[in-house]
Amino acid sequence: MGPPWERNLFPYIRQSWLLVTLAALLVHTCYSLEVSVGKNPQVKARNGTDIGLLCTFTTCIGFEDVTFFWEYRTFNQSSQPELLYHGKLKNKNSLPKPIDIPNKSYRHDRLQLLPSNKTKDYNLTLLLTNVEYDDAGRYTCIVINKKEKDTKSNATLFLTVVDKFEIVDNTLTLIIVSVVGGVIGLLILILIIKKTVSFIIKKKCDKKKDCLVSSSVNDNTDNASKQEAKAKPKA
Repeated sequence: MGPPWERNLFPYIRQSWLLVTLAALLVHTCYSLEVSVGKNPQVKARNGTDIGLLCTFTTCIGFEDVTFFWEYRTFNQSSQPELLYHGKLKNKNSLPKPIDIPNKSYRHDRLQLLPSNKTKDYNLTLLLTNVEYDDAGRYTCIVINKKEKDTKSNATLFLTVVDKFEIVDNTLTLIIVSVVGGVIGLLILILIIKKTVSFIIKKKCDKKKDCLVSSSVNDNTDNASKQEAKAKPKA
């Protein structure tokens, strides 16, 4: 064991380390760059229509000199990526500047970056016009933030192209919901009837008890009167 002064300082040292650890975790969380493609990464587009490929990014410390990419791959896991869009963004108040891409494919003439919205998330949504069946595949949005020491983050959309959207038949669901609702309603009605009948029966029983008690009191009174009359001596 060390000297007393070391033992007295130990709790303070432990608390300091806990505060330092907590601060480090908070800083790490705050510095994290996050890229999102929405709640559902599985999207469908009808052949011949336009679709917006959603991509937003956010970081709590802000950003500067951001570099971003859109890449395309087929659903084949071994396929090579195709660079669809390459751009730079100075800060939140500036507009993204596209960087020329060599060896452009037929998709590039149908692509354009949509304007950003004025929210905490910066919008890098890509508009794909006149969708074709060959456009089906994986679209990955990649963002690199220089302000966070070139922190890199990405998210992927999975696009399926269909001839027409299927109409979902909800008949079975409606039948099940109706049956369940009917059963619940019937159970509630049975409980109400049961409570009502029990209440009526209880009221009748209470009335009968009152009648029996009253009759018993009257009988006892009459008997007492008769006994008193017999006990009186004749004049």
